[in-house]
Amino acid sequence: MTDGPPMIPRMIFINLPVTDLALARRFYDALGFVNVPRFTDETAAAMRWSETIMVMLLTHAKWASFTSRPIPGAGSSEVMLCLSCTGRDEVDRLAQAAAAHGGAADTNPPQDHGFMYGRSFTDPDGHVWEVMWMDPAVAMADEPPAPGESL
Repeated sequence: MTDGPPMIPRMIFINLPVTDLALARRFYDALGFVNVPRFTDETAAAMRWSETIMVMLLTHAKWASFTSRPIPGAGSSEVMLCLSCTGRDEVDRLAQAAAAHGGAADTNPPQDHGFMYGRSFTDPDGHVWEVMWMDPAVAMADEPPAPGESL
């Protein structure tokens, strides 16, 4: 037993500037993210992917209250975010949902290495996401993938 406050799991909060908060919320809703009303208002929306991953959608005005650095222009690739999926079907479902709700699927070529499968998409603001599945036996193995099955 330890003294002090209870341990909170480490989390990641991904902050994304968006031009149209309502459109961005609908997009992320369609992909299965869940809105957290407690941290949502007219300037920001908290969208939960899992218990430890939260995407914060921020209007440009809200973004500017956190940093004076410029927002990258459309078509740039400041970062590429990646989410793990439960299987190939979920990878395909998310890429297709992105395309059907204002984003674009397969921003980068799909990758199929047998033990790992991935696709990419952009959201309506051009943020690049990858969704990938990796065979748990390979992901948890002590040895690297066999020759010819590089990452």
